[in-house]
Amino acid sequence: MDRKLPVRALIALATAAFITILTEALPAGLLTGMSADLRVSESAMGQSVTIYALATAIAAIPLSLITARWRRKRLLLSAIVGFAVGNTITVISTSYVLTMGARFIAGVAAGVVWSLLAGYARRMAPEGLQGKAMAIVMAGIPVALSLGVPAGTFLGGLVGWRVTFAVVSVLAVVLIVWIAAAVPDYPGQQAGERVSFRQTLTIPGVAAVLFVVIAFVLAHNVIYTYIAPFLNYAGGDVDLVLLLLGAASMVGVWIVGAYIDRNLRLLLIVSTVLVAVAAVGLTGSPYVAAVLWGLGWGGVPTLLQTAIAHGGDTAQAMLVTSWNGSMAGGGVVGGVFLDAFGPASFPWVVVALLLPVLAVVLVRVDGRVPQAQN
Repeated sequence: MDRKLPVRALIALATAAFITILTEALPAGLLTGMSADLRVSESAMGQSVTIYALATAIAAIPLSLITARWRRKRLLLSAIVGFAVGNTITVISTSYVLTMGARFIAGVAAGVVWSLLAGYARRMAPEGLQGKAMAIVMAGIPVALSLGVPAGTFLGGLVGWRVTFAVVSVLAVVLIVWIAAAVPDYPGQQAGERVSFRQTLTIPGVAAVLFVVIAFVLAHNVIYTYIAPFLNYAGGDVDLVLLLLGAASMVGVWIVGAYIDRNLRLLLIVSTVLVAVAAVGLTGSPYVAAVLWGLGWGGVPTLLQTAIAHGGDTAQAMLVTSWNGSMAGGGVVGGVFLDAFGPASFPWVVVALLLPVLAVVLVRVDGRVPQAQN
């Protein structure tokens, strides 16, 4: 058996992850120009991020059922086409309603991509290197947040937000050609092979990992969504904190990639502790805490998608829905605590959510990396 990783194909999948995150987050950096051009308030334009996340959460499970028998490459290419279409409509649209429809299309495409990436990466990798393959693919997330979004915001300030979305559309077209040439194809599931969602939840470890996803992502987003008001209270430069968080997240992905195939549970324990310590430390030492936060959080997507991989594509779709629902929930929960108790409450909310995460990881999450389902 070939013991080498198919790096070219894995980087193509990492680019797909990069495009999904970049497409989701770009409006946050381009909000002023977009709202002015489409003649709506900035708060209304901000819902373009919300509708994307909701579409991803809503679409992942039903589309995984509808497309279960599709060949994987055909499905992946169709999803990337969805990004190209959604972003192109965004470029040419002069209507807020049409733009929101385009964002919904892109969010649906993201739901398909995220339900595919983990299983795809693991099927391409030889035994013993599947965790490393996952880490390569998931590196697209911190690269998008720490480099892609700031670069897109800068480009938008120079030449306009429409050009930025046009660049992403071109990148999606390039990726379609890249995937067609470099990424292998795999069959979907036949009718008799499909596992229902109820059956998936009975697979040992799946329900535990989904609980960890919900609580961990909720904890992260409570404070990440409101980092600006929190730092206004605690002290610290928002841009520098986010830069350090993004850079440290890339280091965290690298560390997880190096050790995940031998120490999945230990890495998840360390990640949980680091994020909890960072949340408390943001009040006194925000820049040190940002580094710890990034080191802990950067590898979490890889760890959780790997921990649930034995549940197959059905479990991955459930993870995508849980993840995006918790992202939206973080904004809601954080807003409630901000209004009721102020930003000083955020670190303790994070700790309260991560303590049961730590308990579940210690007791219920298998430390072995499950093998890919072919």
